[in-house]
Amino acid sequence: VPRGHELLVTTDFSLEGRHFRRDWHSPESIGHRCLARGLSDIAAMGARPVAAFLSLALPASLVMEYGDWVTRFFDGLLALAEEHRVPLAGGDTAQSPTDAVLADIMLLGTAPSGKALRRSGARAGDAIYVTGALGGAAAELRSISRQTAKSARAIIHRAAEAGGALHPHLYPQPRLRVGMALLRRRLATACIDLSDGLSTDLAHLCAESKLCAEVDAAALPVHPLATLAAPSLADGDSPLALALHGGEDYELLFTAPSNLKMPWRIAGVPITRIGRMLEKKRGRAQVVLTGADGKSRPLQPGGWEHFSSRLPAHSHRTR
Repeated sequence: VPRGHELLVTTDFSLEGRHFRRDWHSPESIGHRCLARGLSDIAAMGARPVAAFLSLALPASLVMEYGDWVTRFFDGLLALAEEHRVPLAGGDTAQSPTDAVLADIMLLGTAPSGKALRRSGARAGDAIYVTGALGGAAAELRSISRQTAKSARAIIHRAAEAGGALHPHLYPQPRLRVGMALLRRRLATACIDLSDGLSTDLAHLCAESKLCAEVDAAALPVHPLATLAAPSLADGDSPLALALHGGEDYELLFTAPSNLKMPWRIAGVPITRIGRMLEKKRGRAQVVLTGADGKSRPLQPGGWEHFSSRLPAHSHRTR
């Protein structure tokens, strides 16, 4: 750890049947996604990743019958690790007690002492920003889930060749360079990565900062894949719903003083202002969504919630 810096730690599970399915995801995509989840947490703190550790439990049948699956898994993980210069420094392997693959990734990062971005630093009046576009991961997952096995394999093969720009679910891109720039240039007051959906993750940021928020629906940068998915979406679903609740976009949601001149792009990634932080008052909803008609309504968390008694209507997980 460099002098004047502190060590930051994050861990993330990737569980078969919950975060991926072997019939929907290639081994390369599973390995990539496993590491991307941890790197995105590091990005949200504005930190620089320094090492990764992986604990991997594999069914005996997978190792015995499909020996190249593990090699391909590591091909996907290590390609992303090399791109961001983060070594796989160690970990553990074990036989899974079930027929499911279980992977736990731990990331270590560094940031100047006391300066790491947190969820609790937002102030009333701050503007709310997001990186990239939203809803693409959920739209791509829906597309894969509707395909025949043969068609799904074709999508997965094309994704492996094209990479994350066109395949935000299969190959999400952690916004590490953006996060480090936000910290280095002191642009953000608070930050969180969008893993569970904007409606849910913004609620987390509001809770930690003890504030409320207003989101402008017309300002949301909806991913082209979500727009293209519109004709096939179920009743009550929409591209806007995918952007608000879909999750697994792994973009950054951050706040900044409203008078700060925010760049249109940071590290080549588009930055969009989508709302503002408000004081917490009696009777005011934690998050409100303002439509094109100017009317506001409460925006309830509709993304992923572990151990919830209800299943979110727009949940992105692969259960």
